[in-house]
Amino acid sequence: MTTQKMSVRLKTLVLAMGIVAAGTAHADTNTEVEQLRKEVQELRGMLEQYAQQQKQMNTQQQNYPVQVAAQTSPAKPVAEKKGLGMTVGGAEVNFYGNIRADATYQIDGGPSRAHPYNQINKAALDGAPGNSDLFKSTLAATRLGFDFKTPTQAGDVAGKVEVDFLGSNDTLRIRHAYLTYANWLIGQTWSNFAVPDYMPETIDALGYVGGAVKRTPQVRYTSTFTPETNLIFALEDSKYSDNTTGTKLEVTKDTNGIITGVKNVTTVTALGSDPDNQMRIPALTARLNHKFANNAGIISARTMVADKQTSDDEKVAWGIGLGTKYNVTPSTTLKADYYHVKGDSSFVSWSNPGYAIDANKNIQQSEFDSITVGITQQFNPKLRGTLGYGYMKHDTDLDYINASKSPSALNKDLWQAWANVFYSPIKPVSLGLEYTYGERETFAAPNATTPLTSKTGEENRVNVVALYNF
Repeated sequence: MTTQKMSVRLKTLVLAMGIVAAGTAHADTNTEVEQLRKEVQELRGMLEQYAQQQKQMNTQQQNYPVQVAAQTSPAKPVAEKKGLGMTVGGAEVNFYGNIRADATYQIDGGPSRAHPYNQINKAALDGAPGNSDLFKSTLAATRLGFDFKTPTQAGDVAGKVEVDFLGSNDTLRIRHAYLTYANWLIGQTWSNFAVPDYMPETIDALGYVGGAVKRTPQVRYTSTFTPETNLIFALEDSKYSDNTTGTKLEVTKDTNGIITGVKNVTTVTALGSDPDNQMRIPALTARLNHKFANNAGIISARTMVADKQTSDDEKVAWGIGLGTKYNVTPSTTLKADYYHVKGDSSFVSWSNPGYAIDANKNIQQSEFDSITVGITQQFNPKLRGTLGYGYMKHDTDLDYINASKSPSALNKDLWQAWANVFYSPIKPVSLGLEYTYGERETFAAPNATTPLTSKTGEENRVNVVALYNF
């Protein structure tokens, strides 16, 4: 449209110039000719100015969309992802895991030749034949996992599936398997009561006395008060246990409950399971978490209530816990955890059975306190080390002790101390070395007619680990 207008104006200019030329030949005076020339020059200047303005406007309109795009679409940095990411059926899936090789040299106290992990609660008593001076190794703690997330109109649905090979006879075992939506979690993961977050770092895959490595089937709800504080409720299966089996002494008694001798060594139920528990309702757990300012750490208060019953009796079990993780300096971290539990052994590791059934078929409950503390120092980006200590003490309840089938297998006190170093020569590889020493004391010693004449035993060993994470 602009080009057509300029063409018409130029034709008019040419015609005017022709008229001026003709008028010059026949004009009677020079005044009229000069006046026409002046007006033609003014018209030409206006046309040239108008054409220049149109050209500038067209150039700005062509460049404007490019400038806007440059201002509104800055380059975004690409975040580093761990594992192998993929999309399957509309879900974002991330595959991760590690290859883990553990080895143990058992100096003293090993109750089992095959099991390379912590068994302080069953360490051989002094005078008993134990599995000392023994090398053990395994790759059973090797781990594989999937994290997934599916966007929906109602919000993201996410979850995790993670397995290792620490089941019976190194078979595949579910560690975590759950779904999350909004504030809800349904499935199996770390217990809301017995969390491992406040245990000092160890090489041992099961941890040490005073801590808990417990995963339970559960339904969980999280209520967030502030970005720093939340409260979590859960209903959990309080009798479920995924730990490996162990051994204990089977002791005979007379009608007065006095030990008469040791019969043999037998396989018992999985560590952490209460005997003969007929669970009617799940355990109720609650956990209050609060983060310190400036990312200095976190503190957590927990509680648990569970119903324990047999065909003849019923009792309420309960427990409280308090743990913290505090960054003393950017390279120094302090961890501590405390439990007091009555009538339950399904949450906190290494405890005596939660209850025993007496001659009248009544439930007699155990009660204990445990604590673990430790400090981790990051010496440099590749090297860190930890010092830790754990202690557990059971109350001396004669009704519970006498109701037990094996009083000499019930521990009065347990403690362990450990020191380790981890070295990461390259990012995906970690190498660890750890020394641990611990002791246990039972409530009663086996009869003097047997080789077992002591109430105390010790465990003394060295652990090494090699990890490749992906």
